[in-house]
Amino acid sequence: MRKIKDKYIEEFKAYLVNEERAEATVEKYVRDVRSFSIWLDGAEFDKSTMLAYKEKLIERYAPASVNSVLSSLNSFFSFMEWYDCRVKTLKIQRQIFAKPEKELTKAEYERLVRAAQQKGNERLSLLMQTICATGIRVSELCYITCDSVRRQQATIRCKGKMREVLLPKQLCKILKEYLKKQGITSGSVFQTKNGKPLDRSNIWKMLKSICESAGVPKEKVFPHNLRHLFARTYYSLQKDVVRLADILGHSSVNTTRLYTIESGSVHRKQIQRLGLLLC
Repeated sequence: MRKIKDKYIEEFKAYLVNEERAEATVEKYVRDVRSFSIWLDGAEFDKSTMLAYKEKLIERYAPASVNSVLSSLNSFFSFMEWYDCRVKTLKIQRQIFAKPEKELTKAEYERLVRAAQQKGNERLSLLMQTICATGIRVSELCYITCDSVRRQQATIRCKGKMREVLLPKQLCKILKEYLKKQGITSGSVFQTKNGKPLDRSNIWKMLKSICESAGVPKEKVFPHNLRHLFARTYYSLQKDVVRLADILGHSSVNTTRLYTIESGSVHRKQIQRLGLLLC
């Protein structure tokens, strides 16, 4: 039987930081382990306990979310050398088309940009266009600096990797005009009144504030969906998933394939164009 102690969790956290895991990853792994510890309520556990917890997760969450939690716990168990407590993740068939209720379309994106402009929020309008025109993560937005706009190229450091992202000339032109208007001469292009880069929560709130006026469902409007729109648009033109993986900063092409999934309606039209129905 095993028992989770607070010091074990802290040691696990220190290990993840030392492994140079992303801050969000560290927080997520530790949060999942703490949730399991709270569920145990100080009791000892073994493999059968873990299987019961797995069933509880399956009842409450989507398969992908269940696997995410199990991955965190399995990582903790490996760190503790409690290999007998590890459990298998759920087998999920790869999705072949995206759900329309979650997919942000180009038309909806354009309405969001116009809504931000109409509200006089030029910063938000340009922020959305920057993410959508480059495919960067919202956490990488801080690397779009005055210097990178001048060079038309940004050096992105994320998850222990570094890559160069080319900025379209038209984007650099409008960002230069914005910087001049705002009197920003150094640091991040998108910053608070105090000169600090906008964080994820700032951006999330700003995006949600224009959903209604743009006529776009709130569940579709979040920064990562702009990155997905870039990926789908790029792939529809270039059909080069390997190159797209490099641009997005993915280590695995399998991850990139999730970004290029077509909507159900597009998938249906492609099947209909096969011309295999004779009646």
